[in-house]
Amino acid sequence: MPQHHPAPIRVCPGCDGFASAAITLGGRDHHGHHRTVTAHCRTCHGTGTLPPLRQLLNTAATAAFTRR
Repeated sequence: MPQHHPAPIRVCPGCDGFASAAITLGGRDHHGHHRTVTAHCRTCHGTGTLPPLRQLLNTAATAAFTRR
């Protein structure tokens, strides 16, 4: 009986899977904590992965061949 294997996860090439980073603004607040902002990868929007290749190809084909 054939086995089902899930599709491999596609790691984002823009961030190599490290989709978010905390960047310090310098200094500390009145509680003594570092002030930080969170920056997300623009390619994957903070998920670290990309959609399956078939979904990307379908989206590109739909965008390229739509009539206006």
